[in-house]
Order: sequence, then C-alpha cells, then structure tokens
Amino acid sequence: MEKFFKLKENGTTVRTEIIAGLTTFFTMAYIIFVNPDILSNGFGAGMNPGAVFVATCIAAALGTILTGLLSNYPFAQAPGMGLNAFFSFTVCGMMGYSWKAALAAVLISGVLFICITVTGLRQIVVNAIPMSLKRAISAGIGLFIALIGMSNAGIVTQGAGTVVSLGDFSSPVVLLAIFGLILVIALLCFKVKGSLFIGIIATSAVGSLLQFGFNVELGISTPGITSNFSGAFQAFGETIGQCFGGFGELFSTGQGAGVMIASVFAVLIAFTLTDMFDTVGTLVGTAEKGGFLDDKGNLPRAGGAMLADAIATTTGAIMGTSTVTTYVESAAGISEGGRTGLTAMVTGVLFIISLILAPVMGLIPGAATAPILIIVGIMMVSSLKDIKWGDLTEAIPCFVTVVMMPFAYSISDGIGMGFIFYVLVKLFTRKVKDIHPVLWTFSVIFIIRYILMALGKI
Repeated sequence: MEKFFKLKENGTTVRTEIIAGLTTFFTMAYIIFVNPDILSNGFGAGMNPGAVFVATCIAAALGTILTGLLSNYPFAQAPGMGLNAFFSFTVCGMMGYSWKAALAAVLISGVLFICITVTGLRQIVVNAIPMSLKRAISAGIGLFIALIGMSNAGIVTQGAGTVVSLGDFSSPVVLLAIFGLILVIALLCFKVKGSLFIGIIATSAVGSLLQFGFNVELGISTPGITSNFSGAFQAFGETIGQCFGGFGELFSTGQGAGVMIASVFAVLIAFTLTDMFDTVGTLVGTAEKGGFLDDKGNLPRAGGAMLADAIATTTGAIMGTSTVTTYVESAAGISEGGRTGLTAMVTGVLFIISLILAPVMGLIPGAATAPILIIVGIMMVSSLKDIKWGDLTEAIPCFVTVVMMPFAYSISDGIGMGFIFYVLVKLFTRKVKDIHPVLWTFSVIFIIRYILMALGKI
C-alpha cells in the first residue's frame, strides 16, 4: 500500500486513510437509502427500490474504487442527488419517458463523458478555470454542504413566509445534532485525531441509546428495502441491462423528428452539463481544500478521477441507477486527513459491504452526520481570504459563484453563473485576453441551458 498509494510522500498513514474513508462513507451513506426512494414507484420513475438499492451500492463502489486506483485521490462517488431527482421527476414524470428510456439517456451521457475525458477535454476545462474562481468554487461548496448539514439536522428549515428560518429547537433530532456539533468542535479544539469520525460514532451511540432506551423518536430505523436481500437481488436481475431496451422509446419519432431531437437534446444537455460541472466543481473545490492543486492552480491526475466518474456513470446506467458523480462529502474525509486513493478504496469497499450490512447503516442518523458537513463547510470557506476582493473583475464573478451554489442548491449552476459573470465583467472592462476560450464556450452553453429552462424544455 505504501508503494502504490505513496503514503509517506503524501504525509499520511494507513490508519489516517482508513479513518478518513470511514468518515467519508458515513457522511454519504444516506444515498443508498435515498436514491431507491427517489427512483421508486412513488416519485415518477417507477423503479423497484430493491433493485435500485443494489445498483446504487455497486455503482458507488465501482466509481469510488476506480477513483482511488486511477488518480490516487481521496474522492468518493455515487449516484448524484439532484441528478436522480431530475431523472425521476422531470424525465420520467414531466416528460413522460419510462425509466428504461431515462437510463438509456444516462448511458449515452456516460459514453459521452468517457469520450471527452479520454480526449482530455475535461482536464482542459479544469485547467481553464481561473484560480480566483477555483477558490470561490471551494468556498461555495463549503456553504452548500453547510446548508445541507443544517437542513438535515433541522437547524434551519423553510419558514412561514420566509425562504429559510430557524428550526424547532425543542425537536430531539435538532438537539442531538447540536450535541454532535458541540462535541466535534470540542474534539477539534483539543486536536484529537479522528475528531470527525469519533463525532459520528459517539452521536450515533447517544441517539440509539435515547431512542431504544428512552423511546425518544430520532428517526433511527432499519430501512425496509434491505429486509429481504434475496428479493432485492432478484429485482436487480430484472433491472440490469434494461437501459438498452429504452433506446427505441428515447428516439421514437411518434411526435415528429423535430420534437424528438429537441426533447432528447434537452435531456442530454441537462444530464451532461450537471454531471460534468458537479464533478469538476467538487474536484476543484475539495482539491483546493486538500492542497492538491499545483503552483498553477491545476489538479494533477484529474483525468483519472474524471474517467472513473465516466465509467461509473456508464456502468451505473447498465446496472439500473441514475448518473454517478463525485460527492462533496469527500471533503469530510479530506478534512480528517485523507490524502490518497486508499481513502477512496476504504469508502468503496464499505459500499460493497453495505449490500450485506445495510441495516446497520440505519443506526447512523442524519443528526450524527449533519454536524460533520457543517464543520467541513467552516473549513472550506477559508479559501475566501485569498480572493482579490479589491478587484471587481475578480470579486463579482467569485461572489456570484459562492452565493449561487447554496441559493440555487446546485454546484453546476454556481459554476455556470460564475462563468457567465466572469466573461461579462471582463468584456465590460476590456480585459478580453483574460477570458479562456473554454470559458467562452461553456458560458454560451450555460446560457442556452437557461434559455431552455425558461422555455420549459428542461
């Protein structure tokens, strides 16, 4: 492991990497339960939740392990939140496609990802992003995951007549999350190694004691989809490979060739742009936090991580799940000291083990992992200090990038808006030479996407 992952060279140890991998896994393990719920019968797609559960674990394990092997970075992957909602609510629900046709679209986007990754386009995109925007992306992701953490904990919620409001501080879930947050802060202040992981385990233990010992309802349960493993794997057998049967429906000209082309283009551009820039943004943001960027602000070996993402998306579609992407929760493991692909390998193996031990995962409540996301958010916004706020041509696009991620609840939209405003500001100040051709290109593509959204096409 030392020779392959270069642990000493990266200033880490096997113990640190294992703890980091465990931390990353526990902060993102919710996806193995949430993804089947979103893609199941009640939300438009109509897929069997047991089959999606198996596909989710396999796709997450494959993408994460490949990331560790191909790039030697501690990034984890799984079917993306937001992308699964688009798959179910929009493509299957509003647009009327079957889940087989939607999987066919994911497969096409995955193959497209492989092509543009092999040709180096994705690496070019990463390197073309100005250093100021990279720092803004890191800070924006910090605010984004902190918002997710506070929402999962119930500390903030949608208010009556307001966008957000303080949650119910009499709620046992909120109180447990606050306990976990205070505990982790104390551990960090005393510089205890493995603070984040210890916080998750300790808060989960307290939560289990309160619920099962004192009947305090904290939402700790064993998900029903894992109660019958043989049934889940049998359903998986009925789902795997069904994406190929969806091509006929996806490219049906029953409503006219023009309508078909426009519809398919809208679906593919949404899948492609969202996944590409979710992955690019997460890689850049977490890499900046982990100190992986070189002197020029580029991410060495980024191509390996992106290829893993592309392969996992393609394979995931064949297995029966929505688009796979790099997870912002990877920052939790990085904050715990993870520096190499061994962290990713540990996380990936845990997804495989989850196929058998998933009921145990139900003992890790959202209130135990939410404080970790809040703490990681605090750590990631530190990159704001390196942005040249006195230069409006840098400050404006950076500010837009930072605030749009949590406000739009989307990493890709934060990047897209940042690109557009960067180009506009540089144009207005006659600094056209500062605009990389890649930024020109993707700014136009994002504008086209927002026009399609305004027209109700995606």
